[in-house]
Amino acid sequence: MKKIISIGAALLAAAVLSACGGRSMDQEPEQLNRGQDGQETEISLWTFPVGNWGNLTAVSGLIAGFHREHPDIHVTVECVDYNSGDQKIRDAVLSGNAPDLVFEGPERLVADWGDQGLLADLSDLWDSDAAGEIYENVRNACRHANGAYYEFPVCMTAHCMAINYDIFQEAGALAYIDEETHTWTTQDFIRAVRKLKDHGQNPVGIVYCRNQSGDQGTRALVNNLYGGAFTDTAHRTYAVDSKENRKALQLLKNLEGITFDAEMTSMDEIAMFCSGQLAMTFCWNASIEITQTVNRPELDFEIFPMAFPVKEGKPGLQGGIWGFGVFDSGNQKRVEAAKTLIRYMTQNDDNYKRAVLTSSLWPVREMDGIYENDRLMTEYSTFMQYMGDYYQITPGWATAREAWWKMLQNVGKGKNITAAVQEFSRQVAGNG
Repeated sequence: MKKIISIGAALLAAAVLSACGGRSMDQEPEQLNRGQDGQETEISLWTFPVGNWGNLTAVSGLIAGFHREHPDIHVTVECVDYNSGDQKIRDAVLSGNAPDLVFEGPERLVADWGDQGLLADLSDLWDSDAAGEIYENVRNACRHANGAYYEFPVCMTAHCMAINYDIFQEAGALAYIDEETHTWTTQDFIRAVRKLKDHGQNPVGIVYCRNQSGDQGTRALVNNLYGGAFTDTAHRTYAVDSKENRKALQLLKNLEGITFDAEMTSMDEIAMFCSGQLAMTFCWNASIEITQTVNRPELDFEIFPMAFPVKEGKPGLQGGIWGFGVFDSGNQKRVEAAKTLIRYMTQNDDNYKRAVLTSSLWPVREMDGIYENDRLMTEYSTFMQYMGDYYQITPGWATAREAWWKMLQNVGKGKNITAAVQEFSRQVAGNG
């Protein structure tokens, strides 16, 4: 790969090469046995792949310090992915074996599991000095409409897309992007796709829609093209059925070089992009670039991150927030032990910095110099100014996510755009 990754980021991401498992690596069997005799509290942490938070080696390194400071609490770690993680947690809840903590975002912790009444209220954690420094929009995203806080956040990002700079250069399509601001207009996006298609690149890009994985990319793509929105500003209803969004879907359906694929996940699309088969990916961020660079040493083209194309003005990128949620097991000792782990990770600046660096994302409160002299992260910091409204806590979010990818599948199969969008609206209204 031609882009130079900072040594620190590369070393951090190298842990991705290690395998995930179900037990924290610093725990000896005798420790686990002591935890079973009732004298100590054992809790479980399940992590989605948010940077290296989805890697056992990296997370166990963070947990090791906690075990030294709190020898009466032992944490087991399990890594889950976005293709099967939701079902694994549903199964665990139904069997009465839900994890004590999950590391994920408000769309699951607040709008799904919290909305179902499965999580413990973390309001007491928000009384600390560190919590008082968390950005207001992040705080709002972690709070349910009932007033309870079902997430304590750690890191954040603005999701973007990316292009294969080499292919764009060969095709003469670089003229259609602003390399300084990493932005482009909808019209220039159309011109670039056509230029790349004429150059022999096909497909240029794929609207993946096998499941909800990576749907932040397809939502931002559709909403930005002509100024549409996914929800109303109050986050109470869904606004997908609009002339702006219908026009965007029609453009993507008709634009030669862009295809809809009902069998492709976001990870499949990323893999195709990184192997040079696509000129662009709609599912990207800094963490993905670092991970893919380590996992694919054969990657030999320059990745150039881009904001999604917009008709006019500034793009509105889909923001991502990740942190801890605690399943309410009914065992107050385990709930309090889980909160103790959250305090350890977030209230001490050194521990918090390590937690953020493990994510390869950005802190949810001011922290100077966290990526000082890091060229890659400095480049991606450009996108934080484009972060749009965080709407993933709108009621019925789980239903809306499923309705979205099914709508994209219908569009790809040739269903009338208006009919497909109206079907989305019926599903989120509970009449689908």
